[in-house]
Amino acid sequence: MLKKSLMAAAVFAAFATTGAAFAADAPAEAAAKPEEAKGPHTLTGNFGVFSQYIFRGLTQTNRKPAAQGGFDYSHESGFYAGTWMSNISWLKENASSVPPGSVQGTYGGGGSLEADFYGGYKWSLPNDVVLDLGTLYYWYPGDINPATQALTPAVSIPKGDTWEIYVAPTWKWLSAKYSYSVKSDTFGVKDSKGTSYLDISANYPIPDTPVTLIAHWGWQKYKGTDLRNPTAGGARVSNDFLNTYKDLKLGASYALPKDFTIGAYYSKAYGYNKAGYGGVGDVITGLTGLTNGPYPKDIASGTGTIYVQKTF
Repeated sequence: MLKKSLMAAAVFAAFATTGAAFAADAPAEAAAKPEEAKGPHTLTGNFGVFSQYIFRGLTQTNRKPAAQGGFDYSHESGFYAGTWMSNISWLKENASSVPPGSVQGTYGGGGSLEADFYGGYKWSLPNDVVLDLGTLYYWYPGDINPATQALTPAVSIPKGDTWEIYVAPTWKWLSAKYSYSVKSDTFGVKDSKGTSYLDISANYPIPDTPVTLIAHWGWQKYKGTDLRNPTAGGARVSNDFLNTYKDLKLGASYALPKDFTIGAYYSKAYGYNKAGYGGVGDVITGLTGLTNGPYPKDIASGTGTIYVQKTF
């Protein structure tokens, strides 16, 4: 997400390791190969190389390249299941502000992989409407950094693993998706059950051309209050204050022979808190114990991404 910062080990005098989400919306973002009538079962795959991994407007790889891919199974009844993976770096790059600028990654071992597992059911309704109900689990294998945990011994630092359920209606080239976190820890943010993400997207294929236009708007809304959060005016700030934001994406893709696709898009988050998503060069004021952002660079600022992908 997904992500959003797990501030895990990120602003630790108060932030300890709060982190907002970074995982991937794999089912929505993976290119879909046109299905052929070969019986009730369909298995497809996808693999791509991206100049960076963007999830919900946030870079997961510190602006560095990502290799991504997965497999999808579907049945003519409407049932589907799949898995998707990508390299990441944010779980090892979070920075602590105590002392200022010191780095204590959330994960001491692992933390370089995101693996998503999802499944659900789709119903075809009248007037070209499809309704999708499903669930998605984000898994980040690795171990919490002992040095990071030592900074907040009274509160255990959660891993990035996150479980969401979602509903996603689609009409032709327009879609919406509402995801709801069912675990108390959402992308490393404690006491965040009920956190949600609203995704409204358009993928418009220009008639008689291989070009598809891409537009997206999203709203990541956090719930609860992590006990590691910093204070302002003597009161502990909420997860909403630190981690909620909106994001947008605009771009286009071009279909090539042999099921290859190339594409490019611009994305950015807005309305976000630098204490949650900013870089170590961003000065944080008004929050007790914080001096800078948690990442090597601001992970939410505007950026461009290019990619090549193949479905099979």
